[in-house]
Amino acid sequence: MRILTTAGMVIGMAFSSAFADSPPLDPQRQNELVRLVRQDCGSCHGMELRGGLGPALTPQILKDKPATTLVSTILHGRPGTPMPPWKNFLSESEADWIVDNLQKGFPDAR
Repeated sequence: MRILTTAGMVIGMAFSSAFADSPPLDPQRQNELVRLVRQDCGSCHGMELRGGLGPALTPQILKDKPATTLVSTILHGRPGTPMPPWKNFLSESEADWIVDNLQKGFPDAR
């Protein structure tokens, strides 16, 4: 019985750490991501992120979209569209940070 209890605790800790929030991004990386979104994403989504070749990325447009879907779109792109995958340039936690900020109102370039 003790082995089962210990095994359960170990499995529980492994799952909780796997789903724990990622550490916050350092301010320098946040600034880099702001520039990346404003410049690279802005080239299709508009410099103000209000739409262009790609759709608008404003809080009003994104408020009802699941964050996991948006993160997946950033990382894997959208086949058959001009939206490229960014998984070779961004981590999942960085994509999460971008989505969180897009849904709140993306900061201006710093």
